[in-house]
Amino acid sequence: MIGRARGGSEGVGMTSRRTRERLVEAIAAQGVNDARVLDALREVPRHLFIDEALQSRAYDNTPLPIGHGQTISQPWVVARMSELLLEPGVPERVLEIGTGSGYQAAILAHLVPQVYTVERIGALVPQARQRLRQARLYNVHIRHGDGYQGWPEYSPYDGIILTAAPHSIPEPLLDQLAVGGRMVAPIGGAGYQELLVIDKTAEGIEQHRAAGVTFVPMVHGRG
Repeated sequence: MIGRARGGSEGVGMTSRRTRERLVEAIAAQGVNDARVLDALREVPRHLFIDEALQSRAYDNTPLPIGHGQTISQPWVVARMSELLLEPGVPERVLEIGTGSGYQAAILAHLVPQVYTVERIGALVPQARQRLRQARLYNVHIRHGDGYQGWPEYSPYDGIILTAAPHSIPEPLLDQLAVGGRMVAPIGGAGYQELLVIDKTAEGIEQHRAAGVTFVPMVHGRG
């Protein structure tokens, strides 16, 4: 495991490790079989990444509101996107677009050496930083910015993952993806999108559909 320290977040009752294990078993039964991803789901305390009032539902396999019109993604979706990102090999540097609560970044922090994540809603940035510190994850770098522009200073990235859905793949993000790298992104209009896997080769872009999903829309600018 990468960038992790134990302790301080085990939870009790509905947020206990046993409850977390039941969620992992349900996700595995839905077809996620990468042991590294399943172990990360066991280790990351999802209840830290949502408001206290909803913590009894933290290990339900469902998205939950985090304020500002945003959600923490369904755990199966987080697991499947992470699994797809790792299929070609472990990327050294991953860019996430849409930090939200910080949960997807926390999962990635257990799987790859460095995570760079961009959040357009300023109020969510300090919350995500605090939650990642609580989870003792120190290899995640957060920026308040326009996700459509990515984070060019640290490019190229070996992997890019989008947790909000644009209508089409943003060109600046393709430019920041390394040759040999992979992007996992929901693409489409409100209500339903295609989860696409996009591989950048020396010859160009290859893509295939992985699933139908529903994400909040990706919005230009900062808020």
